[in-house]
Amino acid sequence: MTVTAPPPPRERLLSPTYAATTIGMFALCAFVAFEATAVTTVMPTVADRLDGVGLYALSFAAPLASGVVGMVAAGGWSDRRGPALPLGVALVLFSLGLVVCGTAPTMEALVAGRVLQGLGGGAVTVCLYVLVGLVFPAALQPAVFASFAAAWVLPSLFGPALAAFVAHSVGWRWVFLGVVALVAIAAGLVAPALRRAPVTVADTPFPAGRLLWAVAAAGAVLGFELLGSRRGALLALAAAAFVVTVVALRRLLPTGALLGARGLPAVVATRGMLSASFFCAEAYIVFVLQEQWGQSPGQAGIALTIVGVVWAAASQVQSRLGARVSDTAAMVWGTALVLGGIVVLALVVAADLHPALAVASYVVAGAGMGFGYPRTGVAMLAASSATDRGFNSSALSIADSLGGAFALSASGIVYATATRAGADPFVPVFVLAAAFAVLGTLAAARTRMA
Repeated sequence: MTVTAPPPPRERLLSPTYAATTIGMFALCAFVAFEATAVTTVMPTVADRLDGVGLYALSFAAPLASGVVGMVAAGGWSDRRGPALPLGVALVLFSLGLVVCGTAPTMEALVAGRVLQGLGGGAVTVCLYVLVGLVFPAALQPAVFASFAAAWVLPSLFGPALAAFVAHSVGWRWVFLGVVALVAIAAGLVAPALRRAPVTVADTPFPAGRLLWAVAAAGAVLGFELLGSRRGALLALAAAAFVVTVVALRRLLPTGALLGARGLPAVVATRGMLSASFFCAEAYIVFVLQEQWGQSPGQAGIALTIVGVVWAAASQVQSRLGARVSDTAAMVWGTALVLGGIVVLALVVAADLHPALAVASYVVAGAGMGFGYPRTGVAMLAASSATDRGFNSSALSIADSLGGAFALSASGIVYATATRAGADPFVPVFVLAAAFAVLGTLAAARTRMA
């Protein structure tokens, strides 16, 4: 009689082989996401304590801009030598940035720490993606990426309240410093997988030219805010920084992306403008709730939590609708919701209405992001081939990060100008965010592929 051996047990993310790696990678993603989003709750307090409200916008733009440099550098380095060493360097930079932020005596020092934090965080994300392909079988990879998505959602749900609690209990500095030890523990969980991962030495050239353009773009975006907030001759240098930003982006993005040319370039432009409009508003929603309506960091942070829930729910809705809603329609509706939400937010702030209306309008914008933002990735892949998929994927991430960074830098200039003029600085900031949303809506309408 023939005895049929039972099939081997199906591997799972939390099976003994992968459990430590899965938990460690999830934790690293969550820590990067926490420092990218949850600190929004305490940043108004930080700016006030360090007497650095003039650099408030730059503290958000800095990690977005430097993150692009980290992404490009880590991608090229990982392709040539594997992810182990670049991930180690990235974690050191990320942790060093947290320490600098947590011990910063001035706002200038904190911004420098945010630059290091973004540089390391951007590189960490890329290295983890590379590690997934080396360590996990194809059948488990979708589940790993789903866990990464959850790692970014959870900080938006619980991070604001946690950051506010930590700041109230032991001080805002521990919102940064408290994560350092946790990063070390998570890195220890991932280390065995890095040692097991096959090392492939590739002969492909390191993308030095692309890295230089990424550095130029990041530096120009940050310089634009620093110089544009000043007076006199420095304004001319701000114009020069703007020109450098445009030239660098032309090298990093598909041809026609800056003008929203029909098809793929418009998809990339839509992603950049969605990021620009929403994250410009996000940086100031907690600030205005505290300054104009006297809410505590914990109360104001509830807005971020609600938006995290609504964003995730809207993402699920667009996913379930699938092909019944085209990518172009989803992007148009998404950008329109972002535009409508931010316009109402500006009106609520200008008329000094109830803060609940400000939160509600911001939530509408979050629903637009959840509905339209994921489809930019779907549309990009649909328009790509095997020969340009990597470049287009990178371009979408670059547009995302630098779009948000540029908008935040511009908002810093607008805020400083309005403050000097004795006007309400929040209304023009939200009007600026709405203007980016208008551009996003126009670009979304041109995303239909020929």
